[in-house]
Amino acid sequence: MIKRFLLPVIILVLVVLLGVGLVGFNLFRDKAIKDFFATMQQPASPVSTYTVEPTSWTPEIEAIGTVSAIQGVELSVEVAGIVKDIPFTANQVIQKGAPLLQLDDAIEKADIVAAQAQNVLMDQTLERARTLNTRGVGAVSNVDEAQAASLAKKAEIAKLQAVMDQKLIKAPFTGTVGIPRIELGQYLAPGTVVVSLQDLSTMRVDFTVPEQTLSQLKVGQPIRLGLTDGDINIKGEITAIEPRIDPATRLVSVRAKVDNSEGKLRPGQFAQVRVGLPKEDDVLTLPQTALVSSLYGDYVFVVRPAEQKPEEKKPTEQQQPGAASAETAKPADEKAKEEPKLVVAQVFVTPGRRSGLNVEITKGLKPGDIVVTAGQNRLNPGAAVKITNDVNPANTKDAGLPTK
Repeated sequence: MIKRFLLPVIILVLVVLLGVGLVGFNLFRDKAIKDFFATMQQPASPVSTYTVEPTSWTPEIEAIGTVSAIQGVELSVEVAGIVKDIPFTANQVIQKGAPLLQLDDAIEKADIVAAQAQNVLMDQTLERARTLNTRGVGAVSNVDEAQAASLAKKAEIAKLQAVMDQKLIKAPFTGTVGIPRIELGQYLAPGTVVVSLQDLSTMRVDFTVPEQTLSQLKVGQPIRLGLTDGDINIKGEITAIEPRIDPATRLVSVRAKVDNSEGKLRPGQFAQVRVGLPKEDDVLTLPQTALVSSLYGDYVFVVRPAEQKPEEKKPTEQQQPGAASAETAKPADEKAKEEPKLVVAQVFVTPGRRSGLNVEITKGLKPGDIVVTAGQNRLNPGAAVKITNDVNPANTKDAGLPTK
């Protein structure tokens, strides 16, 4: 009887103990997880940095231009005719005065021969009239008429010669010819374009700049020219500045001359232009990759030492001599390997002028600040970081900044 009564009690006690154990385990697990995430530190994010220092900086005005030959024309015919000869090939360098196109001029040549024969007769008639007038048997009017007829015939010959010359196109200057646009035997109407002739030894570039920069431009000012951002090394100088500002765009037209002895430029090319301005000292600049734009303004991330919590600080002299701290207990080599903890702070700045890959900072930074130039897309204010400058935009050649 007693055994029957004790068995349910024992089972009930076991069930209660099991339930209490499960509840206690869950509470312990939840607290352990909470404590783990509360004390867990995010791993330091690797970033590249640049140390802000006053430096000499040469600002530039950036512009987009179009390249053209300083001497370049589209040659066309003045008179109608049939193509008789094309004495050139594409991309051939032609000297000044060299023939480029010959139209059929057989009729003009025959007309000139006939006119020259009549001119001989006119000269003889004029000579006889003068002889008769000298002897007193000829009127003065006869001499005048014969002289006028002789001059008229000479003018007619000159006109026929000019028409025949128009059927021979010559190079007006030394240059490179393009692809012929005509064929042998083709009939050409006046104004038909024959070929392009370009002098590629010296080029010019036309570009526009904002009216605010007009006071910084002058004739003879140096420029740099290139076809890509990474290759702006062709030098030239400003030769003309338009005195009138376009009222529609508020832009000023500028023309510069560029030496093209290496043949890198071709007429019609798109070019990136940099107009050099006087060098300035004690200017704070950054790579443009360090600057982040937002709705609230432009800002950068500045690397600073992390603030130590009270329990993380080193023991003071008030500690008992016999009490050894955990810091002093660490081996010396482990202490040497430890690096100071670094965090980032969000600092709003005021950017100024931009030139190439650089931007001027007029407010918000001071010399000695360490600014993140790469890796800031995964940072938040207060995030832990570690500096790894293996690949740093601030160390590129085009940045124009000293390597830190």
